Amino acid sequence: MLNFPNAKINIGLNITEKRKDGFHNLETVFYPIFLSDIIEFIEVPDDQNNNHISLKITGLKIKGSFEENLCIKAYFLLKKKFFEEIPDINIHLHKIIPMGSGLGGGSSNGAYMLKFLNETLNLNLSNKELKDFAVQLGSDAPFFIENKPAFARGKGEILQYINLNLEGYFLYIVKPNFSVNTANAYKNIVPREPKLSLKYSVSTPISEWKNLIFNDFEKNIFFKYPEIRNIKNKLYDLGASYASMSGSGSSVYGIFKEEVKIKKYFPKNYFLWKEELKKYRI
Repeated sequence: MLNFPNAKINIGLNITEKRKDGFHNLETVFYPIFLSDIIEFIEVPDDQNNNHISLKITGLKIKGSFEENLCIKAYFLLKKKFFEEIPDINIHLHKIIPMGSGLGGGSSNGAYMLKFLNETLNLNLSNKELKDFAVQLGSDAPFFIENKPAFARGKGEILQYINLNLEGYFLYIVKPNFSVNTANAYKNIVPREPKLSLKYSVSTPISEWKNLIFNDFEKNIFFKYPEIRNIKNKLYDLGASYASMSGSGSSVYGIFKEEVKIKKYFPKNYFLWKEELKKYRI
């Protein structure tokens, strides 16, 4: 059986407070998109069980050790609770979502692994229980359990699902051939409460978002990586109704009323993605 863990974009990102634990509180809107990786797992036959789990990765290369991979972490989170029910498995992850892009690919892999195991092995975990496991993988991982547009607070794990209709718009994602380290993205950030809550701003017409919805990471990252700023400016030049960096970057997306041919405007070694957005109702 195959599963397709999808990416997300952040519509706005306001860093509102520095927490006592060293993390930051924020508010953002997560919006699911079709760009997806592919995961398959196969149970190891009973006569071969010897505490065996393998991970084969194809597609884009992933940095980090076997133990750091979020598919593996998700497996062992459930293995700890359901030792008898969780068999040895072989996992195949085909990586398409670029890493270090602000699109949530790693968190989605982990969350989908939780859902995949829960469904396939009949563990009967509720969505709330799955989210409790997912938050141990990453602050944005709980979003991918229900995978619906959501206004997020806290570190990104407190979710309120919203109706957000982007049906008929075209999404273009542009990622340069480098990534942005999330920890570095927080350097020199000054938390502040926005004048208007993002929950309100995102309910306004998209034509107004440019002057209402911002990503607090952009100022510092654009200073350090002007190439990312140039991508955003080019998307607006091409007619985007709204353009923004997603999360802490390095990908930038534009939302367009009509299809545009963007390939000729960006280097061939850039990652480019296009899709027609769908209608979400909760």
